[in-house]
Amino acid sequence: MSLVGNWSYPTAIKFGAGRIKELPEACAAAGMKKPLLVTDKGLADLPITTATLDIMEAAGLGRGLFSDVDPNPNEMNLEAGVAAYNAGCHDGVIAFGGGSGLDLGKMVAFMAGQTRPVWDFEDVDDWWTRADADVIAPIIAVPTTAGTGSEVGRASVITNSETHAKKIIFHPKVLPTVVICDPELTVGMPRFITAGTGLDAFAHCVEAFSSPHYHPMSQGIALEGMRLVKEYLPRAYADGTDLEARAHMMSAASMGATGFQKGLGAIHAMSHPIGAVFNTHHGTTNAVCMPGVLEFNAPAIADRFQMAADYLGIQGGFDGFRAFVQDFNDELGIPRKLSDLGVTEAAIPELVQGAIIDPSCGGNPVELTENNLKTLFKAAL
Repeated sequence: MSLVGNWSYPTAIKFGAGRIKELPEACAAAGMKKPLLVTDKGLADLPITTATLDIMEAAGLGRGLFSDVDPNPNEMNLEAGVAAYNAGCHDGVIAFGGGSGLDLGKMVAFMAGQTRPVWDFEDVDDWWTRADADVIAPIIAVPTTAGTGSEVGRASVITNSETHAKKIIFHPKVLPTVVICDPELTVGMPRFITAGTGLDAFAHCVEAFSSPHYHPMSQGIALEGMRLVKEYLPRAYADGTDLEARAHMMSAASMGATGFQKGLGAIHAMSHPIGAVFNTHHGTTNAVCMPGVLEFNAPAIADRFQMAADYLGIQGGFDGFRAFVQDFNDELGIPRKLSDLGVTEAAIPELVQGAIIDPSCGGNPVELTENNLKTLFKAAL
């Protein structure tokens, strides 16, 4: 099977090894003549970024670069990015990297022409309608990890540096115009990043599949996404140059983010405040939280995971699936406890309050109260 494709769901996606070379054509399709490439500090000087800037320059697109992006990007990163965008007279953004680069890049394009603060567009009710849609710049997304799926998302997660709360900023036009998914860009990922990002994709699929909301398209996507991660993440972890495994993981990442239109739940409600307070890796944090959340949600999800376990070739129904998740984490070097990530018991009250107001709470199949969130955090320590 040739792992190359042109897809239009949920946006235009150019998928296949080596397709970063098609960036100039993607810029033309998006109407960009002078894009700003936004990525994180760790990627800025790596060969994949330099090569991409070379492709831009050779096509007459310049080599505009902004990389002052933290692992959990905040409004200060955003303000600096918008300033760089406007000072350079750019006409679009190439969001390049993992979740931080993709999320911040999308927000630079979104906020460059707005007059209200970014927090006015949080994913609450219809706050997105406050934005001036006519001044949102076009976005091309180029993922270099296989996890968040932010390349196919209509939102970004931005941390408030004062309150340490992660906020989801949403607008339909934040969905990139074109996505280039080139698995060759993920070959250099370290093993722990391969594991953490891959399990982020798995968590997206698990939570979408668990969500009580009605969205049968997302349900099917989430199920197949779980299968791809189960089959190919161990291969990508064992051999980072395995392009077939890297390609399937890149697909699973986009599928997870497409699937969670159906909703997320307690895993993300917990990991967002943990990441904001302790600056932990998001996917790794999700993985640590997952076994406990599955157990907590068991009364509501056991039956549907019986079917999922059968499809995935896991014996023992829901109990077998939950045991598989813990074994999978162990196989990929994921810590068993949040305390191994530096999370402290003293922070639980703050984390609980952050989880309660997180939009992910609404997608959990069991209601998340202050008391049961406290129990979940304590059990995960």
